[in-house]
Amino acid sequence: MKILSIIGARPQFIKCAPLFRAIRKEHEEILVHTGQHYDPEMSYIFFNELQIPEPDYNLGVGSSIHGEQTGKMLIEIEKIFLKEKPDLILVYGDTNSTLAGALTTSKLHLKVAHVEAGLRSYDRTMPEEINRVLTDRVSDLLFCPTETAVLNLKKEGITKGVYNVGDVMLDSLKYNIKVAERKATTLEDMGLSSKEYLVATVHRASNTDSLKNLSSIVNAFCDVDIPIIFPVHPRTEKYLKHYGLWDKLCEKVKVIPPLGYLEMLKLMLTQRRSLRTPVGFRRKHTYLRCPA
Repeated sequence: MKILSIIGARPQFIKCAPLFRAIRKEHEEILVHTGQHYDPEMSYIFFNELQIPEPDYNLGVGSSIHGEQTGKMLIEIEKIFLKEKPDLILVYGDTNSTLAGALTTSKLHLKVAHVEAGLRSYDRTMPEEINRVLTDRVSDLLFCPTETAVLNLKKEGITKGVYNVGDVMLDSLKYNIKVAERKATTLEDMGLSSKEYLVATVHRASNTDSLKNLSSIVNAFCDVDIPIIFPVHPRTEKYLKHYGLWDKLCEKVKVIPPLGYLEMLKLMLTQRRSLRTPVGFRRKHTYLRCPA
């Protein structure tokens, strides 16, 4: 079987890592990177650390407004589908890359499988929620990480092709814990000790694009009495500087560039707690029994 996998953002790199190893044992896989995340710290460091093969195609769409970015993906992905004629398209998660892959597949009457189907925040102001709902509507195979996700789909009338397969993010975590403990050096490089720091991540648009919300986050950081390691997403840095908040980050906030998967995993393993992290990180915290 020829399987074409579409990825484009950091969470998708992590999700595809355990799957490509399984897929390539018995099937042909074509890997398409949309370029939604394109900085070295946001993209190729993940390929290197997770030993993901070089993409067969890199669309290089970069960052732009949602409609423009998704439109560019639709145009280029359709060309690849017509050339490669895959038997199955695999999309991951809830990004614009996910939606573009699923919509193109549907228009060409091909089969699409959605990894991490059925997740819901029930907040339609989130672009990711729209991407999840629409992708699930057009998918032929829906691979859910939990029974709750299966029930979410059932409430929406989607029962055909639904499977509770478990969490591929957890598969990736288990596979890489020992590697992270052995190779990651950020903690030592910063002169910090286990359980003597917090980790913060902020990149949701509802936080970064709002002066009120971002100001509240910066103020909360400065109220904490131990060091905070803060790997700053490019979007977050842009808005911190735009709103004049960059220089208001106090000394205890250790601002560093975005981290690769192994470095972030090591910090999560030895932190005291994590501050307001994305859904994917919260699931890891549950497994690691780390307070958030």
